[in-house]
Amino acid sequence: MQKTLGQISELVRYPVKSMAGIPAESAFLGPHGLDGDRRFAFRRLAEDGGFPWLTASRVPELLLYHPLGIEPTHVRTPDGSQLELRSKELESEIAERHGNAVELRMLEHGIFDDSPISVITRATMATICREAGAELDTRRFRPNIVLDTHDAEPFEEDAWIGGWLVFGESESAPIVSLTARDVRCMMINLDPDTAQQNAGMMKTVVRLNDNNAGAYGTVVQIGTIRVGDRVMLTS
Repeated sequence: MQKTLGQISELVRYPVKSMAGIPAESAFLGPHGLDGDRRFAFRRLAEDGGFPWLTASRVPELLLYHPLGIEPTHVRTPDGSQLELRSKELESEIAERHGNAVELRMLEHGIFDDSPISVITRATMATICREAGAELDTRRFRPNIVLDTHDAEPFEEDAWIGGWLVFGESESAPIVSLTARDVRCMMINLDPDTAQQNAGMMKTVVRLNDNNAGAYGTVVQIGTIRVGDRVMLTS
């Protein structure tokens, strides 16, 4: 069964894990997600196993660092200066904020919490922000793909799990398989401009939808996707 859901309204890459994202009008959807997404991360050297990557859940100010380009050589820091991504100066600054040693790592296949693609609808984000008394800001949710849907119902992504999203109308259209609901963490509480917390955001997601907002997915068919592309659900 096929259903037309709506269209892509935003595309965002995050070249360095937990740092600011970079919006795009188009992006190549490869085997490991959007080209250039989350290829760099700072590793906590004191962490031997599990999840060693430093994120804004530990250092909220990471959100205030802006990679310059999808294959960044430099990062704009919160004080407005520019440092080389691979420099000891940036590494030392991040380590000081963390309180322990870190090192920059680069992985070609990406560094993801769950799956290489995250999708959310504008209706879901708008409902959460309204109920939490906050301005609608996509950056809080850190998705790769934002959809404007015809139904405009919050949390409709839940019903898509197990289905495929088909982007565009050609026979070789890119496809994402939706594998799981996006379980939210405290990062949704962080203001992208100040790194200050609003605990009401996560509490609202818990109250409205059992702490789920959006969906994770894996890439079935590669290709270029664009803002404005029609999106079909195949189930």
